[in-house]
Amino acid sequence: MLTVRAHVRNGRLVVDEPTDLPEGTELDLVGDETQPTDEELAELRRRAHDQEARIQADQVLARMRRT
Repeated sequence: MLTVRAHVRNGRLVVDEPTDLPEGTELDLVGDETQPTDEELAELRRRAHDQEARIQADQVLARMRRT
């Protein structure tokens, strides 16, 4: 699962370090104070897995286009 550290500035989340996520990537954020249900955790894991697969596919296609 992808972990990204961020903080809130003027009501917006600001990522603390660069990522290699493609432009337009959508993320589901879960704060430390929340206690997600088992079902929510399962859904987040499924989405993270799907997103990682899409990112890997995008990276492979980008490499193929460069060659």
